[in-house]
Amino acid sequence: MLRVLTLSSLFPDLTRPNFGVFVERQTLGLAAEPETQVTVVAPIGLPPRLLRRPQHRALALLPEQEHWRGLAVHRPRFLALPGTGGRWHSRLLARAVVPLLDTLAFDVIDASFFFPDGVAAIELGRRYRVPVSIKARGADIHHWGHAPAAAVQVRAAGCAADGLLAVSAAMRDDMAAIGMPADHIHVHRTGIDHGRFHPADRALAKAARGLDGPVVLSLGALIPRKGHGIVIDAVARLPGVTLLIAGNGPEHAALVAQARRLGIADRVHVLGSVPHADLPALIAAADVMALASSSEGLANAWVEALACGTPIVIPDAGGAREVVTTPAAGRIVARDATAFARAIADLLADPAAPAEVAAAAAPFSWERNARELHAHLAGLVAAGRPAPSCAVA
Repeated sequence: MLRVLTLSSLFPDLTRPNFGVFVERQTLGLAAEPETQVTVVAPIGLPPRLLRRPQHRALALLPEQEHWRGLAVHRPRFLALPGTGGRWHSRLLARAVVPLLDTLAFDVIDASFFFPDGVAAIELGRRYRVPVSIKARGADIHHWGHAPAAAVQVRAAGCAADGLLAVSAAMRDDMAAIGMPADHIHVHRTGIDHGRFHPADRALAKAARGLDGPVVLSLGALIPRKGHGIVIDAVARLPGVTLLIAGNGPEHAALVAQARRLGIADRVHVLGSVPHADLPALIAAADVMALASSSEGLANAWVEALACGTPIVIPDAGGAREVVTTPAAGRIVARDATAFARAIADLLADPAAPAEVAAAAAPFSWERNARELHAHLAGLVAAGRPAPSCAVA
């Protein structure tokens, strides 16, 4: 029996059902592997009471222990001090979960994100004398791996971990660039539920949403890094094209105002958060998925769109070249409105067969993801705890 403790501050809850669904799905797959027991510890960082906003108060009311889709999930709270750049997040997280972990039995810690999870996991692995694996997904390296208060902690965790995973080969290179040992990093790509994400009748999908004509979808959190504003500018240059933007975040009002300012408010629909279960039908209605991210590891949205037969237009960020492997899959372009408009127009003018597009997503599956993760973690348990693999000064 392999007993895994999955440590993840990126895990869905009743207040954030779309939060970290890729971690949830990966963990469900791992738990389904034979002779495997998975316990999820999903710490929730909260500021001091006097500084809490409504969303923090909602998080504080979540149960500290529950069964979530068949998984045993614990949600201990830790103090997330604002204005510190995250300097103390990992230490406070580790301290907060110790009373819980003292009551649990596990053979290995699987940290699903480098910061603060991975840094805390190293301290916990030493305390409980178990190996630690840390997975890098994107912002944990691109942001926290360079942030003044966290960069040294992230690099030290990478050097001390018994196993390292990256969502793409490009992510592995980015980890090595900040001093982590490249030969210690294994690429562990995301999965896709091909039973849900597959080509469907696009005309029917459009009709179900009251749409006609060409449709572009931009899918991701409404934050500057995702570049939704670039896609709005691109669509403004494409008469008759409708843009759907699905996601939640602080840029919602600004994006609506941008569309209004450009005179295309009737063609741009900011949908807000869309339940993950509803994404296949939404993607099926789009002729193109365009996401102008400044950085990514390997975005699940890319693979989900391709699996639905919808080609993608994306910049050369993260694992883009590992996903857009054929002309049918889409285009990799410069991160500006002109390049995006040209690529979208090109795909609309000469669409590939949906099955040909979907073929690019065929290598991605949750079954493969689970098998590879199980083998990786079991190997760490069998090997014991080696010495740190690089200098941490």
